Amino acid sequence: MADVVFDHVNIRYPGSDTPTVKDLNLEITDGEFLVLVGPSGCGKSTTLRALAGLEPTDSGTISIGGRDVTGEEPGDRDIAMVFQDYALYPHMSVRDNMGFALTIKKLPKPEIAERVNRAAEILDLTEFLDRKPKDLSGGQRQRVAMGRAIVREPQVFLMDEPLSNLDAKLRVQTRAQIVKLQQNLGVTTVYVTHDQVEAMTMGHRVAVLKDGVLQQVDTPQNLYHDPVNAFVAGFIGSPSMNLLTVRGTLPAVKASLPELGVELPTGAIQVGVRPEHLTVQDAATASGGHRATGLTGTVTLVEELGADANIYADTSYGPVTARTTDAPDTLPPVGGTVIFDLADNARVYFFDTLGDRVQEG
Repeated sequence: MADVVFDHVNIRYPGSDTPTVKDLNLEITDGEFLVLVGPSGCGKSTTLRALAGLEPTDSGTISIGGRDVTGEEPGDRDIAMVFQDYALYPHMSVRDNMGFALTIKKLPKPEIAERVNRAAEILDLTEFLDRKPKDLSGGQRQRVAMGRAIVREPQVFLMDEPLSNLDAKLRVQTRAQIVKLQQNLGVTTVYVTHDQVEAMTMGHRVAVLKDGVLQQVDTPQNLYHDPVNAFVAGFIGSPSMNLLTVRGTLPAVKASLPELGVELPTGAIQVGVRPEHLTVQDAATASGGHRATGLTGTVTLVEELGADANIYADTSYGPVTARTTDAPDTLPPVGGTVIFDLADNARVYFFDTLGDRVQEG
């Protein structure tokens, strides 16, 4: 096991005017499970490949266990990588696939067998050791790929979107297996995904990237409840945070969102509210002749999810989503008018013209 440090790392593809990864500073502690997450093209896989030695760095250093590995070949870095497409040898058995790297290193056959059998037991693959990859399900193949990494006993595991080829149910199951495996082995793990739900449920910490720049690295809970900017606020969470633009000019002047009873701090132009912090009322069913006050919107979509539902609507400040536990027969129809208001426990966030967080007061 070992820590991993990126120190002012820049990665630029040949012919590109700007770096794909820009001035990355990131410390991953020994035994930590860190997830790199962000939209397509943000540089997360490039960062992982640079750590593996598959992409050269333009400047800066990468160290593993206190040793500078920036210029070293992949085979000298003591890492093991799990790819999206499994990359198994179709003509080899599961046993031979898992032990292939050890065979190349000319380890004694008894030691190879012992490592393979131990990894197979951890991953519930013992009964499949003599099968070929074509005789396995997608989840089983992915476990073989993980077993191939485990037997190498590396300092660092690298995983590049290993679950993206699996169906939804299998992704959830395999996700839990990877988390349990990492906890049991205690090996430093860097995991890349574009799925923020995966990131939030798997990582000890999550590093959010955008356009090659690290936006924030923190625990899942802190990312959700204390985002540093509008991008992180909108990216983390499903459905994402509502970001309502109130003013596009005069940032030195205080603005307000009277429909929700919110006054913005000086310099703020956006109000952020999580969907679960909004109440929603069908304007057509307002009782007692008293129309509720709040932000009016026209419903564009209603997602019924069983225990709760997401209501999407267009408002004068932009699209708004609210999460509700109302019974299905009380949900508003598409095209209907609804009124949003802040829940009693609502937390409101503010952002400036650059998208940076503005604190109240």
